[in-house]
Amino acid sequence: MIHLGVNIDHIATLRNARGGKEPSVIQAAAAAAQGGADSITVHLREDRRHILDEDVKLLDQLMDVPLNLEMSLDEEIVEFALELCPPQVTLVPEKRQEMTTESGLDVIRYHKQINQVSERFREKGVRVSLFVDPDVLQLQACLKTTSRTVELHTGDFANASSPRDKIKEIHRLEKASLWCLENDVQLHAGHGLNYHNTSDLLHLPQLRELNIGHSIVSRAVFSGLEKAVSDMRQLLNTSEHHQVTAKTQTLVSSSQND
Repeated sequence: MIHLGVNIDHIATLRNARGGKEPSVIQAAAAAAQGGADSITVHLREDRRHILDEDVKLLDQLMDVPLNLEMSLDEEIVEFALELCPPQVTLVPEKRQEMTTESGLDVIRYHKQINQVSERFREKGVRVSLFVDPDVLQLQACLKTTSRTVELHTGDFANASSPRDKIKEIHRLEKASLWCLENDVQLHAGHGLNYHNTSDLLHLPQLRELNIGHSIVSRAVFSGLEKAVSDMRQLLNTSEHHQVTAKTQTLVSSSQND
């Protein structure tokens, strides 16, 4: 079963808009877990535009499901995360002016720094995932680090402006996922995924986890967060079942024709 990580950054965005305490990110995480989230994802940005240090501490202390902390290579945040030691950190690039993360890490250029940070977390028993574009050269550079988990950036797929471009991006993701399978690298994916496009990626080999946030929080405005997460969990389960059934039927048919 593919794990569902629910990103609750924009619960904090809404809270911070009025400088108060509502809505609570802790209550949001609890509702997400109740709805079927396998983990909670938050991005501790350098400018603290949504999630705050105290949020991360409380989530790590109070939640029954694992915390996945997205973070840049900024030394202050690295030190904070090393002291906390959450179950998983996902290293991502960060630009101060971007609305959301725009691309994957440049592991080729910064593999030494990335490896140094990854090694520090590995020594603490923290799983490290690298957020990368579905580019085989970038993936090969990941092997120069101690991390053996990657999260493919699905933004180009999600933002494809035509069916032809969408198919092109799916092929890129398929090629990257096959590389992960061949090199025994655990595969996660996320960015821009929603209730309409996620099922297009569930066939990717080696896929173990999806991290989805904005679309779930957006639906929660109308249906409530627990229901929005439950809807996504059901979508993943149903699509996976159909794909397994289709593969089984294909194998049976092929066997009968032999």
